Amino acid sequence: MIEGTLNFIKELKIRNESLFYFGLFCLSLSIIFIFLTKLTTTQVHGVNAWFKPLKFAISIGLFAWTMAWYCHYLSNFNVTPFNWTVIILFGFELTYIAFQASKGQLSHFNFDTPLYSILYSLMGLAAVIVTLYSAYIGFLFFTQSFPNLPSHFIWAIRLGILIFVIFSFEGALMSSQMSHSVGAINDNSNWWIIGWSKTVGDLRVSHFIGMHALQLLPLLSFYLFKNTKATIIISLLYAVLATTTLVQALNGKPIFTQNKQKESK
Repeated sequence: MIEGTLNFIKELKIRNESLFYFGLFCLSLSIIFIFLTKLTTTQVHGVNAWFKPLKFAISIGLFAWTMAWYCHYLSNFNVTPFNWTVIILFGFELTYIAFQASKGQLSHFNFDTPLYSILYSLMGLAAVIVTLYSAYIGFLFFTQSFPNLPSHFIWAIRLGILIFVIFSFEGALMSSQMSHSVGAINDNSNWWIIGWSKTVGDLRVSHFIGMHALQLLPLLSFYLFKNTKATIIISLLYAVLATTTLVQALNGKPIFTQNKQKESK
């Protein structure tokens, strides 16, 4: 296990040194943010202010490492512009989220001042640009051939990127209503880091599930399914799961309904 992890890290660095170090930086920051959640009681919408930068640091770090691994398979693809797009835009996003957390203020849905409005809009633009670039990479995976790689693994990457792109754009839905909740304003729970609402619909559930198809589907296909048909079927079921949780949230229902029978007695 340890040897396998070390070999993966060495190979990742060889494949894409820029995104390797950026991902390592983000994941290292996440450790700092964990300590900050224990050292401060500052809250935003009822949860520790440092949970948001912690979640984004982990997510961005995993994205950087994942795309660094996948892009290595593409032929005639200049990865340098993509690297700097990710590093600059996601670096800006993470910096702003952490800065606002340090002040105990919102980074998302914050239009309190003209400056905050501009910075929030720039965060949204950054996410859109990276997502569109990722969609282009997904297009290349659909159009190129990979004779040296298992078909099931390639299909997992293709469908993983496709689902990732679709549910990345779900962020626009949250921005349009200035809240990640349906039935309340930015409702959170005490579910440690994720903080998904236990009382109303939460758009972050499908956003999370859909975006992490990028990592989960290729891993399952490569290590578990090892079959193209099975990979496609599981990927479709995964997309149905993400869509179902989206519909559930839009109907104002939490992912898990609390038992209120005791309260009525």
